[in-house]
Amino acid sequence: MDRIKRISREILQDYKDDFGVDFLENKKILNKISIIRSKQLKNKLAGYITKIIKREIREKTENERKIASQSKKYVEEVETKTLNENQSNEKNQEQTNEENNASTEQQKTP
Repeated sequence: MDRIKRISREILQDYKDDFGVDFLENKKILNKISIIRSKQLKNKLAGYITKIIKREIREKTENERKIASQSKKYVEEVETKTLNENQSNEKNQEQTNEENNASTEQQKTP
């Protein structure tokens, strides 16, 4: 099996863009780029190449989901922090206004 993996990786280094997730298409591509007389070898190579391509696509999708999830959590944390700061600032402003009103009333009364 090591031979299959090694050969598949070597093929993918040069022709990765040509291959996809369809086993039959990958067999056709192997026929175009090489001469493989053994049907069994060709099938194993096409199968392993298909497996590698599918794994890479799956990992890429999972990584994108993780990044999106982390971004969403970060945005929620920032929004919550901003909301709390705004509420705190509003309370401080109200207290300042009340203190100013109280001092103004004290100055008006003789």
